[in-house]
Amino acid sequence: MRYALPADDASGLPLTDALGELVGPVTEGDAGTVTVRTRRGDVLIPAASVRAARVVPPAPPRRRPRGG
Repeated sequence: MRYALPADDASGLPLTDALGELVGPVTEGDAGTVTVRTRRGDVLIPAASVRAARVVPPAPPRRRPRGG
């Protein structure tokens, strides 16, 4: 999910991405947010900040290292 960062964000970037599973659009008390479960934990994103979203296939399984 690509979303806009606040204008005062320290990174200075206008947009960023959250890659993971969309686990919920709105929960009580967090009206107007979506939750994306990433490898680093849940990211709460204001719904009004979302610019794009798409389905991404899961990463392929890791290969075993070659014996040497």
